[in-house]
Amino acid sequence: MADPGNLLEIDWSRLPVPTNDGAAHHLEGAPLADVALPSSAGGKISLAKLPGRTVLFIYPMTGTPGVALPDGWDAIPGARGCTPHTCAFRDLHADLEAAGAAQVFGLSTQTLAEQQATVERLHLPFPLLSDDALGLTRAMSLPSMDVGGKTMIKRLALILDDGVIVKVFYPVFPPDRNAGDVLAWLRANPRRLGT
Repeated sequence: MADPGNLLEIDWSRLPVPTNDGAAHHLEGAPLADVALPSSAGGKISLAKLPGRTVLFIYPMTGTPGVALPDGWDAIPGARGCTPHTCAFRDLHADLEAAGAAQVFGLSTQTLAEQQATVERLHLPFPLLSDDALGLTRAMSLPSMDVGGKTMIKRLALILDDGVIVKVFYPVFPPDRNAGDVLAWLRANPRRLGT
């Protein structure tokens, strides 16, 4: 297992850049599958049923200080950077809401307990969802990878209007810029009332 080092200070120029493998082409314009996911805020949430505009950012796994990352993690294009990715959405949360996001969620295939620990450690103002049962991943054929015997979702972000995917950001690199890209898109594409 590789040493996670400082989870926030990453030299992106030293990491392999993910390429667009076409694994997310089918998502834009599709209704999200009605899959109830455990939420770090308690209960379960089906993103397909949420009214308004939802921002969903998806990542393979957040690291835990003092816990080694999977072997070869930094060599997997797009794997490293989940903590900076999440922190960028945290830091821009109020701006995202002001730009029209009714709600913001993070999602990975980590367990609910791991997601709850991440929310506490990073002081997140939004819930993280767990797809550790792979219900949404399989139903939507989300881009995924197997690392150390565990299925993880490749990094992407989705904007949903009333449960329909209206924008896909994929691949995402570097991760810490994704929240700013999402914010810019929201500002350039305001949702009109009644649409």
